[in-house]
Amino acid sequence: MDINVNLLEKVESGKGLFAVESISLIYNALTSILILILYPRMDHPGIMLLERLGIVALTFVFIYIYRMFPCRLTAFLRMAVQMSLLAYWYPDTYEFNRVFDNLDHIFASIEQSLFECQPSVEFSKRFPSIWFSEPLNMGYFFYYPMIFILVVYYFLKRYIEFEKVCFVLVTSFFIYYLFYLLVPVAGPQFYFPAIGMDRVNSCEFIHLGDYFNYNVLLFPAPGYDHGFFYNLVEISQEIGERPTAAFPSSHVAISTIVMIMSRRVSKKLSYILLPFYVLLCLATVYIQAHYLIDAIAGFLSAFVVYRVVTLMYDKWFITPTFK
Repeated sequence: MDINVNLLEKVESGKGLFAVESISLIYNALTSILILILYPRMDHPGIMLLERLGIVALTFVFIYIYRMFPCRLTAFLRMAVQMSLLAYWYPDTYEFNRVFDNLDHIFASIEQSLFECQPSVEFSKRFPSIWFSEPLNMGYFFYYPMIFILVVYYFLKRYIEFEKVCFVLVTSFFIYYLFYLLVPVAGPQFYFPAIGMDRVNSCEFIHLGDYFNYNVLLFPAPGYDHGFFYNLVEISQEIGERPTAAFPSSHVAISTIVMIMSRRVSKKLSYILLPFYVLLCLATVYIQAHYLIDAIAGFLSAFVVYRVVTLMYDKWFITPTFK
């Protein structure tokens, strides 16, 4: 028995949902149900539901284009659309968890108990120079470029696995996003300015309740504030960052999954990505986007999530062919 990924068959026939589209529609449906459950407590649930209908319509528009012109390029566009929509789904998590009480006081207290300090504060305080700030901000900025490089590499070099790598990445994101919906942790960059550094220094981590339901102001991150990559990270965070999704760190988790998949396909590619990966993991704590426990949890959970998502794909989306 020869078991093959069926992407090539889909390209030739122009029929069928891609795996990444199927999981995206499932996530869309699940979050739509959650909106209906939380409807009275949400800020603009009607708009969110309309946006979800728009995403469904967009998905089927690209499916129609693909059926008119079935080829690798239109297949790539279908995958790219679903991956680009992650930029919508990430801040969308805030719209859910803002209706719950913030939990940062618990995570900051755990951090203090484990390390007898706040590593995110101490790290940036001890190494404020451009020689630390710029490389770490560069690593953080290269989060999405790392994903893009991996996806393009599979598209060009291992096309038969292209659908699988897109599915693994997008589904991994969705697993973390589902967790973030119901576990509202904003991270040091939001929580510490909200309670004040005097309280942080005296280990007084107060409960903020629904504070982040009304306050989304993001203060500048620590580091060398005249640096090129520092400013790129600041701009990107001003556009897309919300007080959400701190635990576990999806930056660390997804980039770890990227490294696993890059290692599988090419040792050379993994060696190229490795410095950016290490810098990114360090940067999540350095710029105070995450507590250290967030980064550790992101790293450890990545191996479990990768395994689960890979099994999902192999079970649900691979068509057995007999020779």
